Amino acid sequence: MTVRPAGRHWLLVWGTVFVCSWGGNQFSPMLLLYEQREHFSPVFVTSLLGVYVLGLAPALLVAGSLSDRHGRRPVMVVGVVAALLGSGMLALGGLNGAFLVAGRLLSGVTVGVAMAVGTSWVKELSQSPWDQGADRSAGARRAALAFTLGSGLGALIAGLLAQWGPYPEVLPFLIHLAVTAPFLVIVARAPETNLLGGVSGPWWRQLRVPSAGHRRFVRVVAVAAPWIFLSAAVGYGYLPTRLAAATGENGLLFATAATVVALGVSSLVQPLAKRLHSPRSARGLVTAVFVMAAGLALVTGAVAVQSVWLGIVANAVIGAGMGIALVSALLEVQAIATDRDLAGLTGVFYAVAYVGFLAPAGIAALAGAVPVTTILLVVTALAVVAGAVVLASSRRYLQRPPA
Repeated sequence: MTVRPAGRHWLLVWGTVFVCSWGGNQFSPMLLLYEQREHFSPVFVTSLLGVYVLGLAPALLVAGSLSDRHGRRPVMVVGVVAALLGSGMLALGGLNGAFLVAGRLLSGVTVGVAMAVGTSWVKELSQSPWDQGADRSAGARRAALAFTLGSGLGALIAGLLAQWGPYPEVLPFLIHLAVTAPFLVIVARAPETNLLGGVSGPWWRQLRVPSAGHRRFVRVVAVAAPWIFLSAAVGYGYLPTRLAAATGENGLLFATAATVVALGVSSLVQPLAKRLHSPRSARGLVTAVFVMAAGLALVTGAVAVQSVWLGIVANAVIGAGMGIALVSALLEVQAIATDRDLAGLTGVFYAVAYVGFLAPAGIAALAGAVPVTTILLVVTALAVVAGAVVLASSRRYLQRPPA
C-alpha cells in the first residue's frame, strides 16, 4: 500500500468538502431557469433557498456532534452519499417540483455534513502530527477555500450550461454526479483523526455542544454569522431575480457572473483574513460585517437604478466580506472549542450562519406590501447594527490567545 507523503492527507478531505460544496451551490444560478423556462412561481423558486436550509441546519447540528464521538470518516461518507442522491433528485427536477424540493433538502444535508465534519477534519489534518509545516490558521483557511472554490465552480458550470448548454435542467447535475462518485473511495482513505471514542447513553445526549454557551461565541461569533450567507443569498440569489428586466435574455449569465464574482473574491481575500484576525479582538469579524453591510447597500442601489454593473460590484464587495468572515469566524470557533466538541461547535456556527439563507424568501414575501428597496435598506441598517454589537462585545469578552 502506498503511503501518502506527510502533510498531504488534508487534500483528501479538502477535495471531499470541495465536491460537496459544489453540489450545494450549483442550484443558485438556475433560479431564473426554473422560473422562466419551467414556469414555477417566483415564490416557489425563491423558497427553494429556504428548503436547502431545512436540510442543512439539522445536518450541521447532528453530524458535527456525532463525528466528535464516533469519528469523522463514517459521517463524512454519509455526506457524500447525500450529495449523490441530491444531484440525482435535482436532475429529475424538470419533471416535477417535488424532485427539486427533495434534491435541495439532500443538498442541504451534504453541505451540512461537509461544513461541520469536513471543516473540522481539514483543521485536524492541518496540524501535528499530520502536517508539521502548517501554521495555526492553515486549517481554517484551507476549509474556507474548499467551500468557496467548490461553491463557485458549481455555480459557474451550472450557470453556463443553463445559459448555453444542452439539457440545462439535467446536465449540470449529471456532471456533479460523475465528479463526486469517486470520493466515496477517496474519503475512506483519509486518516481518522478523532480517536476519542464514543460515549455511552442515548444518541441524542451525544449532541450536546458545551462550547456553544461560551460568551465569546454567543456575543461575537453568533451575531456576525448570519450576515455571511444572508449577504450571499441576497447578492447572488435574490438580486438576479430583481434585475430580470435589465438583464433580459442574459439573466442566467448575470446570475452566474454574480455568483462567481462573489465567491471568487471571497477566495482571493481569505489570506487577508489571517492578517486581520486577532485573538484579542474580533477586528476580522467586525471588518467583515461592515464590508457586507456596504455590499447590501450597493445591492439596494442596483435594484433602485436597475444597474447590472452595480450589481456585479455589490457582489464583489459582499464576496470580500464573506471571505474575511469565514476565515475569522472559523479561527474564533477553533480557539473556543475543546477537543470533544470542535465539529459540534463548527456545526453550530454554520447553522447560525445559514439562517441568513432564509432572507430572500422573507424579502419576497414582504415585497408585495413594502417596496423592495425599503426592505433592503432596513436589512442594511440591521447589518450595521450587528457590526457595532460585534465590536462592542469583542472588547468585553476577550478571547485568550491559544497556547
